[in-house]
Amino acid sequence: MPESLSIAERIVAMRQSLPSSVRLVAVSKMQPAEAIRDAYAAGIRDFGESRIQEAIEKQKQLSDLQDITWHFIGHLQTNKVKLVLEHVQWIHSVDRLKLLKEIDRLVKRGSPSPKLCLQVKLREDPNKFGWSVPELLGDLPEIATFDRLDVRGLMTIPPLELTDSETRAVFDELRQLADRIRREYGSRVEMEQLSMGMSEDYEIASACGATMVRLGRVLFGERPRSFAAGQC
Repeated sequence: MPESLSIAERIVAMRQSLPSSVRLVAVSKMQPAEAIRDAYAAGIRDFGESRIQEAIEKQKQLSDLQDITWHFIGHLQTNKVKLVLEHVQWIHSVDRLKLLKEIDRLVKRGSPSPKLCLQVKLREDPNKFGWSVPELLGDLPEIATFDRLDVRGLMTIPPLELTDSETRAVFDELRQLADRIRREYGSRVEMEQLSMGMSEDYEIASACGATMVRLGRVLFGERPRSFAAGQC
């Protein structure tokens, strides 16, 4: 998408390219609060952050925008769980049983219970986290007992080096896995959401059944230099 387009123009173009059933999560990590305001003015209400301290600071700056839904999309360390639960409505990156147990423990003690997606790693990739399919299937009987948690579906991130057809195969596998879990567990483990697709592959993900796509660069353009350097 041309760099000369404004955020609002990018969002309009993106809306036209996605089915209305697909929820657009604007990945605002390392973007300033002003960019989020621009996206909000263009109709976006879902924003994704990967560092909770950065998210909290933006929430303070944007406290007048009461109807934003915040999504945590980064790798979540166990010692940060309580803080994340207090500040987001969705967590897309629940990637291991230990983390899910900690969320369950804190929810039982009174922490908010956000909607959760279980992150699955469908291809070997040292840069990605998540359950393998056998690991997730092995843990599901226990996951199904966490009746205070709001598990809504699955999330995946394909390796960057895949071809379009290989990426499509990954997304198809995630949809098939969700279908299998739905057949075997019914309402005990909800699988209505598929969080898959980013700026490079969202069109493929949408065609494969994504219900949520996580878009950053294609909406906001390149990150501001100060944020890209880690100054947040």
